[in-house]
Amino acid sequence: MLYVFDPKALHNIIVKDQYIYEETPVFLNFNRLFFGNGLLASLGEQHRRQRKILNPVFNINHMRYMTPIFYRITHKLRDAIAKQVDEGNEEIDMLNWMTRTALELVGQGGLGWSFDSLEKPELNTLAEYLKAFVPTVSPLFLLMRFMPFFVRFGSPSLRRRLLEMIPLKRIRDCIEISDVLDRTSHEILRAKRAALEAGDQAVSAQIGEGKDIMSILLRAQMSATEEEKMPDDELLGHMSTFVFAAMETTSGALAHLLHLLSEHQDIQDKLRQEITTARDGRDNIPYDELVSLPYMEAVCRESLRVHSPLATINRTTTQDIVMPLSSPIRGRDGSMITEVPLPKGTDVMVGLLGSNVNPAVWGEDAEVFNPERFLSPLPDSVTDAHVPGVYSNLMTFLGGGRACIGFKFSQLEMKVVLSVLLENYRFELPKNKEIYWNFGGVQYPTVGRVDDKSQLPLRVSLLKSG
Repeated sequence: MLYVFDPKALHNIIVKDQYIYEETPVFLNFNRLFFGNGLLASLGEQHRRQRKILNPVFNINHMRYMTPIFYRITHKLRDAIAKQVDEGNEEIDMLNWMTRTALELVGQGGLGWSFDSLEKPELNTLAEYLKAFVPTVSPLFLLMRFMPFFVRFGSPSLRRRLLEMIPLKRIRDCIEISDVLDRTSHEILRAKRAALEAGDQAVSAQIGEGKDIMSILLRAQMSATEEEKMPDDELLGHMSTFVFAAMETTSGALAHLLHLLSEHQDIQDKLRQEITTARDGRDNIPYDELVSLPYMEAVCRESLRVHSPLATINRTTTQDIVMPLSSPIRGRDGSMITEVPLPKGTDVMVGLLGSNVNPAVWGEDAEVFNPERFLSPLPDSVTDAHVPGVYSNLMTFLGGGRACIGFKFSQLEMKVVLSVLLENYRFELPKNKEIYWNFGGVQYPTVGRVDDKSQLPLRVSLLKSG
């Protein structure tokens, strides 16, 4: 296995030779078993066809429509936190609220479905399961290496029975999480189809008013040819994938950003002032103004740079290939190496976070959280590196044909939530507790290094009445 974050090597892996550096069988089988035949479980022509169908619902015009929906949800979040503060809670688990909010944002904006009223302090069932997913699955990494062999053994029902016989609580929990997500996706699909069959009035009466991602896809299905239609297993796979991937990464990114702002009160104050000035007494900051706030953009970019929710992704070579390097490395025999020959079947770990904090690209302070770096022209070392990421010289949202399709959706969620919360609350570090971020596929916080429970307790104080 190679661990790679060299910019030229990344360009070849992610863009130039992306169909030679494919997703690993472990990754594909894992996603197919847990989430179905969605974007994370497909390759080649199937993946390109799926992205072509899905791309239009992630354009800027659709994001503008989503903004009022996002504000309504975030105002509910603001009021729910106010209630906890009024009740005398000195510390609030902000990962809990970010998880629930991200789930509701993707629910209403992506699926036209409400998962959570955000009126009670407790997690709803689906959010509880999804929040537990990464900490539950991460310790099973070694067992997952056998998954490509396991999926070829017997029928799905036989494999299910065999899994249920394994006396490991983590495996039973994984089965239960997958079942809950699958039942939820089937329920939503039935309801969306019933509304479409009932006519435009029924569709408009739904959450999302028929302009959510799933309603658009289902309408397109009705007018598509048989060859263009997406099978139900793919629709269900996309739904489960959207719910988990959008919720898990965005909630983690928001939680990490709140943690950073709690550590850097000066940055929190400066961002709060920009938000207050931009809102200028209005209920909300309109979409075009919100996405153009320079310090907000700098803070979000810098947080996503130094704390990418995904630290690595894996690829495997489908044929022999030579991987070039932008900077030579010295071999054990003292010779300088400018390229690395990789045999077919070589596993390559792509360092997304490693690229984002590479001192050769970002300078000696590469690991320091400093939003100011994005308020001035970036150094030549950044622009000359030609990092193949889809967003701002970063690998956070990947690049090439498998770049994160919903990165604009995620960015808008982050900015709406920050614009509402920071005007109403101050966030500070908890007393006598160490927050530790764990690498488990997606990063998640715990109190200390040995706790399995993902949580982010922060001290929250009210700045003004909502």
